[in-house]
Amino acid sequence: MAKDCQYCGTQVIVPDQGSLVVNHKDVRWEEYPPKLMSPRINEDAVIFSYQNKQQLQAAVRSFYEENSSPYWVHIVNDENSHSFPISIEHLYERLTNSHMSDIIHESSFTAHLQPIIDVRQNKIYGYESLLRTEGHTVNPAELFSYAARSGLQSMLDQQARKAAIKAKHDHLEKGQKIFINFLPSTIYVPEFCLKHTFKIVEEYKVDPSDLVFEVVETENISDVDHLKSILETYKSSGMKVALDDVGKGYSTLERLTLLNPDYVKIDRSYIDHCHVNVENQKFLKEVVSRSKKLGIKVLAEGIEKEEEYLWLKNIGIDFAQGYFFGRPLPTPEKDLILPKLSTP
Repeated sequence: MAKDCQYCGTQVIVPDQGSLVVNHKDVRWEEYPPKLMSPRINEDAVIFSYQNKQQLQAAVRSFYEENSSPYWVHIVNDENSHSFPISIEHLYERLTNSHMSDIIHESSFTAHLQPIIDVRQNKIYGYESLLRTEGHTVNPAELFSYAARSGLQSMLDQQARKAAIKAKHDHLEKGQKIFINFLPSTIYVPEFCLKHTFKIVEEYKVDPSDLVFEVVETENISDVDHLKSILETYKSSGMKVALDDVGKGYSTLERLTLLNPDYVKIDRSYIDHCHVNVENQKFLKEVVSRSKKLGIKVLAEGIEKEEEYLWLKNIGIDFAQGYFFGRPLPTPEKDLILPKLSTP
C-alpha cells in the first residue's frame, strides 16, 4: 500500500480490515452509526474498526449518502499501522465498484494499435495506441470515467502510457511513430510527474523521437499555460506532441501558435462526409493552411470512406487514420495492404 505522489491522488489498495477515521466536524455520525462497528472517540475524530470490506462499505455508504459536503477520511491498516487519506467520494467508488479498481491496480489491459498512413508516400507512418481491457467487457471510456470518479486517473494514465510504450517496443520498427494519449489533468508538476514515463522509455530502450504524446480528446483544458509546460517537457526530452480534436472545445485554431504542437489531429466530426459538407470543408482548408504556415503536420482521423480520404488528400493533409485503412489490433498486421483508390 503506497502513495506515489501527494499531487497525483491517493493510489492505494484498501486493506481487508482496518479502521476508518472520520473527523468530528465532517459528519453527524451519531445519527447513523454503522452496524457492527463500535466507534472509538478521541478529541478530534471518531474511529470505526471494520473486520471486512462489507462492514467498511456499509459505513462509507452511510456517510457518503447522508452528507452532501465533500470531505476526507483516513483508512488505517491495522497490521502495520499505516494510514492514508482519501476523499469519501473516492473511497465510496472504489468499494462500490471494486472490480473496476482491480482492473486498474492489476493493469488488466493492453494496447491495441491502429495504423496511421503517410499520405504522400502511401505507407504506414505509425500507429495510435488505444487502451483495451483484457478479459473484461469494460469500455475504455467507462474505465476512464470510473478512474476520474475514484481518484485513480493518474494511476490509469501512467499504466496506459506504459502499455503503449511496451507495444512500441514489442511490435513496431525503429522509426515508426506511436501516438499515445495522455490526460493533462493528471500531470501537476511536469518535471516530476513525467519521470515515470521517461523511466519506462529508458527501460524499453525506445527512441524518444518515435513517441508522440497527444492530449486526450475528453480533456477540458482551462489552464493553457500549464498544458504548454507539459508539451514543452515532452519536447525537451526528444519526444513529439500532438494536439487532438482541433475544432472541438479547447483545441481551437487560435491556440496552435501558442502551443506549437508537432501534429494536429482534426476532430472527427469534421471528417464525416467532408467530401460533401461545405461548412466542414471551409474549416478543414483553414486548418491545413494555418498549420502549414506554422510548420505543423496535419492528421485526419476517423476516415471511413474513400471519398473522404480523396478529398482530404487533395487539400494537402499529411497523415490519415480511420477504419478505411485498418482497425485497432493487439498485434499490427506486418503486411497491411492499403486500399486501392478508384480515383487518382
